[in-house]
Amino acid sequence: MQKQSGKALQGRFFNLPDGPDDSVERGWIERGCRHVAGVDEAGRGPLAGPVVAAAVILSIPCEIEGLNDSKKLSRKRRDELYEVILREAQSVGVGITDPEVIDELDVLQATLIAMQEAVESLDPKPDAIIVDGINRLPVVIPQRTVKKGDSRCVSIAAASIIAKVSRDRMMEMLHESHPAYGFATHKGYGTEVHLKALKEYGPCEAHRLSFRGVKELLPRE
Repeated sequence: MQKQSGKALQGRFFNLPDGPDDSVERGWIERGCRHVAGVDEAGRGPLAGPVVAAAVILSIPCEIEGLNDSKKLSRKRRDELYEVILREAQSVGVGITDPEVIDELDVLQATLIAMQEAVESLDPKPDAIIVDGINRLPVVIPQRTVKKGDSRCVSIAAASIIAKVSRDRMMEMLHESHPAYGFATHKGYGTEVHLKALKEYGPCEAHRLSFRGVKELLPRE
């Protein structure tokens, strides 16, 4: 008889779901919280454009099917879920930090600012928040950080979709005013096409001047 791994046995006998669940959110609710928000961001790595964060309060149990880390979903599916989340969520908040802020501080601090803005724009206000990653937010709200939270917690997965779709659409709008860089295609990431355009045209106001790949093209003082 072929020996099966513990993971395989768990999936076989307990029918574990493939994707995030609402167990972390339920834990907060069992402690008396009514509104638990998941928080995530999109756009920490690109050479251009803003960091966009989202905070989402879902009804628990969550009845939105197919929520997952936005990076694991097709664009079509992200767009579909984006509309469902906006319609079904108790509240959705978005925060944005521009390249100037990223350059002035750093991308981590800019991300935390965007996340804080997203949380503070929620209505109703959350009793607790679940933040993707390892960095706590500077807010006076009970919170928990969760590594790879967008693959583990439904509310963070929902936030990852809102943040990703929102930022992608911003980059597509930016493409209209700066078509030479191809923002609509690569969304500001350091692709070969983007780097070639940067070398040919130099950075524009949407670029992060402190990032390697952009900074090296600036004239030396």
